[in-house]
Amino acid sequence: MGLTVFGQAASAQEDSTTTATVEMTAADSLLAGVDNASSSTAIEELIGEEDMESLRMMAQDDGMGLHEQLKTKFVEGSAGFMSLVALALVIGLALCIERIIYLTLSEINAKKLLADIEKKMETDDVEGAKAICRDTRGPVASICYQGLMYADQDMATVERGIVSYGTVQSGNLEKGCSWIRLMIAIAPSLGFLGTVIGMVMAFDQIQEAGDIGPAIVAEGMKVALITTIFGIIVALVLQIFYNYILSKIERLTTQMEESAITLLDIIMKRKLRQGK
Repeated sequence: MGLTVFGQAASAQEDSTTTATVEMTAADSLLAGVDNASSSTAIEELIGEEDMESLRMMAQDDGMGLHEQLKTKFVEGSAGFMSLVALALVIGLALCIERIIYLTLSEINAKKLLADIEKKMETDDVEGAKAICRDTRGPVASICYQGLMYADQDMATVERGIVSYGTVQSGNLEKGCSWIRLMIAIAPSLGFLGTVIGMVMAFDQIQEAGDIGPAIVAEGMKVALITTIFGIIVALVLQIFYNYILSKIERLTTQMEESAITLLDIIMKRKLRQGK
């Protein structure tokens, strides 16, 4: 039964594809004869003027992909002004990619790192624990190394050193995020500026023509709408990347705080064993 149903569906799809192909072939054949005046008149009398125009539009749109359509809309929205929106997109994406790479490389297995440090501290091998931190990348290892540097001092000094260095590492995680926020704010602002410019163009054309016909204001309105659309799209794309970056920063910050607390416990246990 499954094979029968599948065969019928495939046959129906093949029939629809064949029908569409025949229709497109017929349209191409009809349009091929439009160059001849007598043939054009005969075809229009046969299928009607509206259907003839539809065939022409079908032939023009056939073969135009998404890339070509976007490029056409980009030019229609004033290429010089739209270049500013594209520049905001390029700069914003470059900053986002840099932050994502940096944050991805900063992520480590913090539990394994602290377990290795605790093993070294149980044998009172502070230098070995420091070597483990030096050989590990990321802010968590840097904070642990900073805490181990004060391991022989009182706990208040150890905690103060960890907190101070943790603030520095948090600043490094957020580096460049302010510029991403700037690009997110600039993109729609440029789009709205394009809207205002398009409206001014429309009124200028009305003033020159002395009439308010749809064809007169269409160009200015098109510029206004296209720039607004592209500006909003750029802002949405950058906002998605920015939220992803914020989630990674939040996860790393939480990991740093948990690691700092665990490291203080490890150092405290060492001091208790030594009777300090």
